[in-house]
Amino acid sequence: MKGKFITVEGVEGAGKSTQAVFMRDYLEAVGQRVVLTREPGGTGLGEQLRTLLLDHRDDGMAADSELLLMFAARAEHLARVIRPALENGDWVVCDRFTDATYAYQGGGRAIPGARIAVLEDWVQGPLRPELTLLLDLPVREGLARAGRRGLNDRFESEDLAFFQRVRSAYLDLAKHHPQRYRVIDADCPVEVVRGAVENTLLSLLG
Repeated sequence: MKGKFITVEGVEGAGKSTQAVFMRDYLEAVGQRVVLTREPGGTGLGEQLRTLLLDHRDDGMAADSELLLMFAARAEHLARVIRPALENGDWVVCDRFTDATYAYQGGGRAIPGARIAVLEDWVQGPLRPELTLLLDLPVREGLARAGRRGLNDRFESEDLAFFQRVRSAYLDLAKHHPQRYRVIDADCPVEVVRGAVENTLLSLLG
């Protein structure tokens, strides 16, 4: 692939979307072509699946169904958006990717990581992000921030213990993939977080 693939991860309220937009704008300002996208979503089909996954009408969805819908959206996303952009030499900044599946469906729903890995290899092949930014903060603070945005979706309505497991899974991923992960303290003013993100991008730009 000619382009670079960056993902942004974190629990609810960590500021992923804000920092992803900053990353796009920063990279474009230094001359890169950038595709900003998100998961689940990023395509017409993916956005429809996102609605199914987040809507309260499907409270109680089986964990395996949730997992398979995530990867169905991801397969379309890779085929329609991510791979073509990378092959064109663009940078792709993605708000959540497969690490979110390991954190939410693996950590949160207790689906074994080995089962997720089978789907990861099948859908993605060898493709992995060059860089993953984990915006980390205490779960209570993240949920308080998310609560100020309005009505909670199906995931945001999970209990504190669920999100503690999600955060722990993210930190475990960062520990096991130090060459790819950069953990940024998101329990700081947005300007401080932005500075840390900028420094990380500078390192990647070389």
